[in-house]
Amino acid sequence: MNNSVGNTARLLWAGLRALLVLTLVCGVLYPLAVTGVAQVAFSDKANGSEVADGTGTVVGSSLIGQGYGDDPRWFQPRPAAGLGQNTINAQYALLISGASNKAADNPDLVKAVREAQRKIVADNTVPGFTPEIARIPADAVTSSGSGLDPHISPAYAALQVPRIAERNHLPVTRVEKLVAAHTEGRTLGFMGEPRVNVLELNVALKSLTG
Repeated sequence: MNNSVGNTARLLWAGLRALLVLTLVCGVLYPLAVTGVAQVAFSDKANGSEVADGTGTVVGSSLIGQGYGDDPRWFQPRPAAGLGQNTINAQYALLISGASNKAADNPDLVKAVREAQRKIVADNTVPGFTPEIARIPADAVTSSGSGLDPHISPAYAALQVPRIAERNHLPVTRVEKLVAAHTEGRTLGFMGEPRVNVLELNVALKSLTG
């Protein structure tokens, strides 16, 4: 009986020591090491790819799309049911992430796209410029698969330039240069499509307009 109790005690003590060592190594030392390497080598990415405005205030992440409440002063992102309303200086309210999974000929999707096209025309019509429905890019009227895409196509950004220039009292050429400066090329030169990060573009626009 005593041997049995002693053996059990030794096994329990060995298990407790293993638990303490593994907790220290896997739960403390390893996370600290990984965090340290990430902060040194990939500080921006490790901290969530934060985007700050001209005052240094963090206004969001370059990886997550934001809404701007249809405010005509700002470039608008892709339509996305997963995005909450936001302004250039407020934290975003993330609701859900996901696509509608509706087929291209789904009546509800077709209706939504047509309504979005009409809204694009109405919102971006300014003296001397009216968008043509046939030239409205797909990303202006459809959500991304995640509903969180932070980018729009250069074509959609260009479509918004006249409105942005008119509402912010800026020359069209100045806004065009701003868009060009924030247009990213294909990854490694061949993957994906050229794109514009809406949050970064609006931060730059805010700095431009004061």
